[in-house]
Amino acid sequence: MQLIAEILISFLLVSAGLFGLLGSFGLIKLDDTMRRLHAPTKATTLGVGGVLIASMIYFAVFLDHVSYHELLITAFLFITAPITANFVAKAHMHRDVKERELPQTGGTYGWAGYDEIGDDEQPIDTK
Repeated sequence: MQLIAEILISFLLVSAGLFGLLGSFGLIKLDDTMRRLHAPTKATTLGVGGVLIASMIYFAVFLDHVSYHELLITAFLFITAPITANFVAKAHMHRDVKERELPQTGGTYGWAGYDEIGDDEQPIDTK
């Protein structure tokens, strides 16, 4: 049983390291901000997840102890990573993309946070 656990833990740690390496490589090599955002958020989440699963297996098999720290870290990671990626994407959109360059939303209000008035547009009088 311990040999199988060691092989599984080793596999998870190596694959987690490869995911982290691929995420770092994507962050360096990809040319667009949105592509750079995609590579590390997906790959490193899988990388950290692999390390956390390997740690839980190690504590359960070799130390006969269930560790809840990894579950808390996983919950924190899955809550914060998408929110951070969303904030970075919205900051990129507001800094580098004009509202007229975005596709139509199909809704009444358009893109959230955009109230851009170009040179050829007149402000709307709400009085």
